[in-house]
Amino acid sequence: MSATYKTSESKREEFRKYLEKEGVLDSLTKILVCLYEEPEKPINALDFLKQHLHGGSPESNDVETLRLELQELRTKHEAVVTENEALKAKLQEYETPAEEKEAES
Repeated sequence: MSATYKTSESKREEFRKYLEKEGVLDSLTKILVCLYEEPEKPINALDFLKQHLHGGSPESNDVETLRLELQELRTKHEAVVTENEALKAKLQEYETPAEEKEAES
């Protein structure tokens, strides 16, 4: 039983060294310190950890807000393009009679 315990301990130590070498322990420690120092604790600590672990990626609410804004701007853009085409056609109607009058003169 002692041999199994030593093997298990050595595997844990080896894994701990790997995490330390790769900077995982340092990153997790920094994130946990941020959470500890946060004046208003987040409702979901796991989401806080995920957000900070991914380098502060935008929250899903922010992403959804931006998607809605993008859709709204695309709709406005289409309306402006349509209006622009209509105005160009109307302008062309007014320019054509003026050119015909000049040609008659």
